[in-house]
Amino acid sequence: MDYIPFLSGGVSFNPRTDISSSALHGKTILVTGGNAGLGKQSILEFVRQPASSLPSRIWLCSRSLERAQSAIDDISAAVQSSGVNPDFDASSIIKPLELDLTSFDSIKSAARTVLAESDRLDILMLNAGIMAAATGVTAEGYEIQFGTNHVGHALLTKLLLPLLLKTARSAKGNDLPQPADGTPTAPPDVRVVVLSSEGHRLPPLLGINFATLKSNQSSMLTWQRYGQSKLANILFGKQLAAHYPEELTVVALHPGAVNTQLFHPFRNSGWIGWAVMGFLKFFLSTVEDGAKNQVWAATAPKEQVQSEGKGKCAYFLPVGKRIGESGWAKDDELASKLWQWTEGELEGQEVDA
Repeated sequence: MDYIPFLSGGVSFNPRTDISSSALHGKTILVTGGNAGLGKQSILEFVRQPASSLPSRIWLCSRSLERAQSAIDDISAAVQSSGVNPDFDASSIIKPLELDLTSFDSIKSAARTVLAESDRLDILMLNAGIMAAATGVTAEGYEIQFGTNHVGHALLTKLLLPLLLKTARSAKGNDLPQPADGTPTAPPDVRVVVLSSEGHRLPPLLGINFATLKSNQSSMLTWQRYGQSKLANILFGKQLAAHYPEELTVVALHPGAVNTQLFHPFRNSGWIGWAVMGFLKFFLSTVEDGAKNQVWAATAPKEQVQSEGKGKCAYFLPVGKRIGESGWAKDDELASKLWQWTEGELEGQEVDA
């Protein structure tokens, strides 16, 4: 299907009614930034399903185990009050996982836990991110937005890739439990959902300033630094899909302008920031609506999210609206350069088998 930017309305999608029983049943999911905002809402939608359709495990990642557990308690209460499952105990499915994307040590520790305790990984949702942050660097010295939004997620994906591939190559999904409603077990459908942004259209003139990524890039505007990190998300998704066309379905997306913690930099920047937020609040969507695009990407039929074909990573606006990404995001040479740069930076970063 061809989509005309800004004219087509996307697809109608209600997570409570439009997720098939086989889309989540028995699967293992990991969501970064799962303690708040879009990540927390996505996890809520994954478990606000009939008992016969539930995943077997969801890793809820957060920089703080305390905040992770608080989110799990909130999700339990929300599911119980929804009437779908009055006795639902989220802790039976959702597990807290400490993860700080600005620290390689934290990322490796989180990956080590997942690899030790999970024998499959069906959906990897790269949701966490920061926006318009003040100048700074990660523990390894990368510009804070690029290091968090791209480098951290790239390392996590690298470390979990063997488990993703193992799941994808399993024998036609026969290791998934049979749905209680008799629905046939589906073949493996392993997905990586990458949250980018329309902000990917705001990078510096070169797209990505590779030479200065291991600095605070203070000579660049904060929106340029954000833009190059979001551009990297799309380019990384495209390269990941190209490298594993038979095993992985990779989807990049823009969640929309959503009233989440990403907008805290505005709130904390004095009266001008408050004035901007006062104006923007009339255009920001709720978290419940904002999470729909990524939940759709994780659960919709493969032929819908893999609209470009095998080995291609499509980019969607809410909900499921195919739109042309920027020229930089279509640049195969830049994508390859980013992949090679990332591989070089992550060389030697491994976890014990």
